[in-house]
Amino acid sequence: MNEHPGRKELLNRINEVSFAVDDVKLYLNTHPWDDEALAYFQEYSKQRNEALREYARLYGPLTVDTAVYSCSNKWDWIDEPWPWQEGGC
Repeated sequence: MNEHPGRKELLNRINEVSFAVDDVKLYLNTHPWDDEALAYFQEYSKQRNEALREYARLYGPLTVDTAVYSCSNKWDWIDEPWPWQEGGC
């Protein structure tokens, strides 16, 4: 059985990896030659993008960058519940 993550769980995952990306970006501003931090940034950026694409595919896009994953036939993402509706956040 192929189960998809729930909306709330996926939003939580996006928030977690987004925090990690934002935090390490600040660190890299003052430590640009830290290869370990750069690898961390790249890994969590990848995870964030994957989670955003998965959310868009299942529930509608959170950003305009991911609209293509849910609006391939028509511009209908506005018809989906917003993240703060239906207990989304």
